[in-house]
This record gives sequence, C-alpha cells and structure tokens, in this order.
Amino acid sequence: MDLKAENSSNGLTSELNLEKLHRIAAELILPGRFMVGLLNAALEFVTNLLARVLGSNLVRRHFHLMLSGLVLFGPVLSFWVSKYSIFANSNHYLYRKFLKSTWGWTSILTGSFVLLLSLSARHSLSLTLRHLSRIGLVGLLWFGCRRLLTLLEDAAGTCYEPMTPVQDVQSPASPVQPLLLLHEDQTKASCLRASMLWRGYEVSQDVLIICLCCLLLVEEMSVFGIHLAQGKALQRSPGAPLRFIFLLCAVLLVIWLFLLLCLLAYFPSLPAQQLGGALGYLGWRGLYQGWYRLRPSWGCPGLPGEGLSTTIDTHKHPQQNGTVDEN
Repeated sequence: MDLKAENSSNGLTSELNLEKLHRIAAELILPGRFMVGLLNAALEFVTNLLARVLGSNLVRRHFHLMLSGLVLFGPVLSFWVSKYSIFANSNHYLYRKFLKSTWGWTSILTGSFVLLLSLSARHSLSLTLRHLSRIGLVGLLWFGCRRLLTLLEDAAGTCYEPMTPVQDVQSPASPVQPLLLLHEDQTKASCLRASMLWRGYEVSQDVLIICLCCLLLVEEMSVFGIHLAQGKALQRSPGAPLRFIFLLCAVLLVIWLFLLLCLLAYFPSLPAQQLGGALGYLGWRGLYQGWYRLRPSWGCPGLPGEGLSTTIDTHKHPQQNGTVDEN
C-alpha cells in the first residue's frame, strides 16, 4: 500500500509540474507573439513606404540626374569638411568592409531580392533565371570595365622612385628638390606596392562601381510597389523574407550614397571621379535603357518585373515608354 501511494503521489507531482511548465510557457509565448507582431507591422509599414518612394515616377525618372549632380558638385564639400574627421581616414571600417567589395554586397542582396520576388510572383524557374541574368550581365560589364581601365592606366602612366640628392656642404642651406628616377615596365599596382610614385591619367573605379550599383538598385527595387499592389488586389501579402531583403537593399542604397558623398568630399580627385561616374551612367544607360528594352529574340533578359504578372506589365510599360520619350 505504501508503494502504491508513493507512486500515485509521484505521478500527481509530475502532472502538476507539467501544468506549471505549460502555464509558464503560455505566459512567455504571449509577449513573444506581441513582439513578433509589432516587428512585422513595423517592417510592413517601412517597406510599403520605401516601395512607394522608390516606385514613384520622380525617383525612377530623375534619380540618375540627382546622382549626376552629386558626382559633379560633391567635391565642393571639401572646402567645409574637416580633415580630422573619422571619415577622412582611408582605413575607416566603412571603406575597408564595404568599398572594397561593393559589387559583392550589391550582387548578393539584389540577386536575393530578384530571386524571392520572381518566385513569389511566378513559380517559374526559367523566368527566375532570366531575371537573375540581369545581375550577371552587370557583373560582366563591371569586371570588363575594371580590366580595361587597369590596362589603360598601366599604358598611360609612368612609375617614379623619389631620390634625395646629395647637398653640397659649402652651399647655403636651401630646400632640396627630390629627384625622380624613372622605372619602366612597371604596372600601377606593383609601383604603389613598392612605395613609389605613379603619375598618369586614371578613372576612379570606386565612383564607377558605386554609381552603377546605385542605379541598379533603384531599377530593381522600383517594381516592388507594383508587386505589393497586385498582392493587395489578390488578398495575398508578400512574406516577411521578401520584405526584409527589400529593406536590406534600401539600406545598402543609403550606404552607397553616403560612401559616394564621403569619397567626393574627403578624397576629391578631379576629373577621375567625374569620369568614373560618367562611365557608370553610360553602363546603366546601355543596359537598362538600351539592351534590356529589346525584344526577347535578341537574347535580352528583359526589364525588372517584366513577365512576372499581367498587373506589373500593364502598369510598367506606359511608365517605361514615358521614360524613353522624356529622356
């Protein structure tokens, strides 16, 4: 009898413990659900606002003009910025982690956004790959431009080694001008690694890739507002992963614009930065305003949002035609 009573008391105690654990878990789940709902509502509000701004005709038609004005007149800010600012240090964290891998950040985040948007709108692998090929073509353009510019800089520039001449003891003290010893058959990279001087014409590759990535991000993200409108009409909201990736792309766009402003203000280089911005603009113009508007028979991947839905197509084509006519 004592053994049975002890077993029943142990079973009752375990049941009470389980009920207590369930009660504690329910009390913890309710605040967690509230926080998740609050974050989801904030994410939905911010992404809806950003999609409305980036999808507006003002941004889509005139963003390249704003970017051109920033590249042209940004070096004027060098007269007001402080040379002791943390952004005047070329070894700053932002320059090391973002500027040296601009295309890597842009291709990963933009490619993820295009992938999720295509799969969310149309479950077609061939259509998704066609839209992703736009990012790949921009990458090929960037690597080709970088290789060509490197070859042109090596051909047009010369490498010098500064040498201090021996000063005559009998002559009065006077500032001695360092001599420059010419080194032939040196590339720009090897010359700078040897701590020598490189003189020649150059194009700012940093400004080129930042301008190209900014224009690419605006083009790819501009169709998200139409996707939201279609989902609202069909009573189908896009998932949180797609909204989160869109938000990351918008943050990345702000980072690129800030880095571009820092380069122009703290490290002005005329006309190398302006030439880089012009080449970035021409690359975007040739792809998004030229080749991507051709018929599919030419092997072009099409414009952002093309073929994903009838709603996007009917809303997008009049805006695109208006953009062509206006430009």
